[in-house]
Amino acid sequence: MTEVAAGTRTVTTIAELRALVAGRRADGASVALVPTMGALHDGHLALVRRARELADVVVVSIFVNPLQFGPNEDLERYPRTFETDVAALAGLGVDAVFAPGVDEMYPRGADGGTTVHAGPIGARYEGASRPGHFDGMLTVVAKLFGIAQPDLAVFGQKDAQQVFLVSRMVVDLDLPVRIETVPTVREPDGLALSSRNRYLGPDQRQAALVLVESLRAAEAAAGDGPSELLAEGVAAFGDHDGVSLDYFVVVDPETFLPVGDDFRGRALVLVAAFVGSTRLIDNAYVDIG
Repeated sequence: MTEVAAGTRTVTTIAELRALVAGRRADGASVALVPTMGALHDGHLALVRRARELADVVVVSIFVNPLQFGPNEDLERYPRTFETDVAALAGLGVDAVFAPGVDEMYPRGADGGTTVHAGPIGARYEGASRPGHFDGMLTVVAKLFGIAQPDLAVFGQKDAQQVFLVSRMVVDLDLPVRIETVPTVREPDGLALSSRNRYLGPDQRQAALVLVESLRAAEAAAGDGPSELLAEGVAAFGDHDGVSLDYFVVVDPETFLPVGDDFRGRALVLVAAFVGSTRLIDNAYVDIG
């Protein structure tokens, strides 16, 4: 890899980021992009570290994308910790933090321009619970790919359906970007890191462990087939006060469609639940024997 210049720049316009990337590319540098909405935690920082290993130049975007929030979701409440985020990224040697405003990203307005349609998988699971979410997510990711023109982009496995849909978009639209996936980062007790975890009170934080407990129960039952796996995973929720299961499903990682009872091989278990008013997701691979 080529030598990179020291210092982290914060840029707010598309033109400035394009000029920065073009200048580094002229020196032969490779570019990695890590798209985020800020409120960074160790899970995000693991993506940045992986990007730093793979490319000469690392660009991290911080943009709370209004297109992927529904009318009853937490756009205004979504945590914003910009100064702390930038300090953490500078400590990891990020070259540029791209922090555009909504008007910069959507000059025709957040609902007035061209968008990407996620297709039928985008209407399942997370998409069923959050209609339009994946259209908004893919739209902003496609824009970020066009703006930063990265060689690779790094995403976290915790958002498994997102990774699947981004990877499919890259193939379907012939985008010259390699998608790198980093395993889910967890707390010592197993809870997947999420920006929304900070909404949880102490009792809710303890109750949230049911998500990972359900995945462990499913994995333990995987040898008995999909039906038993599903039953054990759902049963783990029991009568937890303040916890409401949204979905628990087993999918084929190649198609993201639910597996049949005769399925054997590597599968992906997806779970989503409300803990109080906070919606959390998790997933795990299992080998169905």
